Amino acid sequence: MTILLLWLIAFVLIVYFANKRWDSGVSQGLDKMLPSALKTHGENRYLWIGALAILGATTLVRPVEILLVGILLALIGLVVMKLASWASNNISH
Repeated sequence: MTILLLWLIAFVLIVYFANKRWDSGVSQGLDKMLPSALKTHGENRYLWIGALAILGATTLVRPVEILLVGILLALIGLVVMKLASWASNNISH
């Protein structure tokens, strides 16, 4: 119950501050990192704020789980890239 309460407090605070500073820095920072298809336009504002708040609150409350998920996603991505490379080499020969 304590972890849920801490997560909710972190979530609400991140949503509040991200929404408050959206025009003065948050959206520009996201736009620098994202490809053009995912740019933070007006209709995507609350979606991005929610996603940032979920990731931020989870990172604050359970940082080890976020690290493990990141490592797992990197390993899966590496395997997919190797399989795609292997498949493209076999098809071209």
